[in-house]
Amino acid sequence: MGIARLRRSGVPPPPPRPYADCGAASPTAPTKLLGVKWFVAIAVDIVLVVVFCAIGRRSHDEAVLTGLLHTVWPFAAGLAVGWVVAVAIARRAAGAEPFDGSRFWPTGVVIWLCTLVFGMLLRVVAGQGTAFSFIVVATSVLALFLLGWRGVVRAIR
Repeated sequence: MGIARLRRSGVPPPPPRPYADCGAASPTAPTKLLGVKWFVAIAVDIVLVVVFCAIGRRSHDEAVLTGLLHTVWPFAAGLAVGWVVAVAIARRAAGAEPFDGSRFWPTGVVIWLCTLVFGMLLRVVAGQGTAFSFIVVATSVLALFLLGWRGVVRAIR
């Protein structure tokens, strides 16, 4: 039964699909991000968190490769929490726009703050250092990395 026939029968047409413009059928379907899928945004964040940790290990003359996992895991767990929270916030908003992992606000800010806060809390629980100067540096570098690329994407769009 076509739309025209439904209109003649008094049945209202189906609501427009807000996700039709990006090729996704629902908020859970992969959406495009500058021509690529949303998981690229996750991959970029993971790589940047690993780079942050590698730079930190190298700046303290610690073995980068052998101890990298030890340094990365708290921040990677915080990053995962950040992504879950960001997706939950986007679903709760459930507006006409699909979830976009490259958005600066609120997605990027939520991911950055969760990565930082949960990363530091897990470092404390694991007995790793959380000196004030490290917290300042981690706050700045993670903001530059996790928000910076999103700002570039926003500027390009």
